[in-house]
Amino acid sequence: MSEIKAAEVQAHGMGTTLVRPDWAPITLEEANQLLSRYPDLEPASALTWHSPRPFSSATIAATSSESLFIKRHHHSVRDKAGLTEEHRLIRHLRDRGIPVSDIIAGAGGQTAFEIGEWTYEIHRLAQGLDLYRDAVSWSPFLSEAHAYAAGDALARVHLAAEGYDAPPRAGRQLVSSFSIFGSANPRAAMAAYMGQRAALSDYIRGRNLEQDLDTVLMPLYSRLEPWLGKLEPLWTHNDWHASNLLWSDAELAGGTSSVETILDFGLADRTNAVYDLATAIERNTIEWLALEESDCQDVVHYGQLKALLDGYESTRPLSSEEAAALVAMLPLVHVEFALSEIDYFTGIVGSVSNADIAYDSFLLGHAKWFASPAGQQLLAFLEQRYGIHS
Repeated sequence: MSEIKAAEVQAHGMGTTLVRPDWAPITLEEANQLLSRYPDLEPASALTWHSPRPFSSATIAATSSESLFIKRHHHSVRDKAGLTEEHRLIRHLRDRGIPVSDIIAGAGGQTAFEIGEWTYEIHRLAQGLDLYRDAVSWSPFLSEAHAYAAGDALARVHLAAEGYDAPPRAGRQLVSSFSIFGSANPRAAMAAYMGQRAALSDYIRGRNLEQDLDTVLMPLYSRLEPWLGKLEPLWTHNDWHASNLLWSDAELAGGTSSVETILDFGLADRTNAVYDLATAIERNTIEWLALEESDCQDVVHYGQLKALLDGYESTRPLSSEEAAALVAMLPLVHVEFALSEIDYFTGIVGSVSNADIAYDSFLLGHAKWFASPAGQQLLAFLEQRYGIHS
């Protein structure tokens, strides 16, 4: 296996083109410094792949007997305590038969190590094919069969997560939470959210957030509010995209693909099942980047949307209240992660241009799209599926 040179590594940007990564790739020397803290692991001889994901650095390290997945976070994004929160959830799901990644413990039984300004974790290579390794955000499934399998797997995660009662994550970077529009007073909750994030607060002073709340977001909340009390709190994945799933090769042999492993719980938090399902719809079945770059209106993959919901409800049927909440939540489900991205871009990597894209195209643009004919058609499709009369 040949080693990938650091200069060759590129990352996903805010569009469809690859860009120079914000975080330098992990080096072989760095990987072996970390591996020295794992008595049961051998040194690495080469790094054979670097992840294009933008918010951290990750690589596959080859040793004489196995390959390992190493991920590095800047401490301002994920410290040891924050990473351990994710690992506890993964361990809970693994204990209940969910096929999640196998996190390796090092010295002292630790699964997260801080070295200098970095926080590290190591996973064994998971089972399954990484068919979406190079897929950018909001790209669709390869097939309706994949959409169905993804829906079924998500429902199984939700059933397994019941009873996991860890408190919500407090003020973490790059977490997809539901504290603002999941509350009875979104304005006060928004103020509290800003109060924990100085860089976001500074940026928002130059925008018209109060006006955007009044004209774009609060009207959407008024439809969701009646259903909030019907949604049970639940720890959820919150980044359910095909690229965070590994797949069987059965389809290649004429069979039906299934999800073999579920990856990347970095955005996980205590939200609710409907929030996670709405996120899965928003991430996989609406091709936002195609809309933004070509002004194309035909961006919803309805066959995949139906298959995703069919797969989910084959394992965990939605109640009538959850179905109504799903329709109302979809136009708002992206908001808190958009705010978290803005905080990250302004406070950590110093990219106001990316923060502007996150605010204008992601935070506002996606919400506004649901008032367009195409967005209304999508909501009507869901209303018809569940017999909802708006």
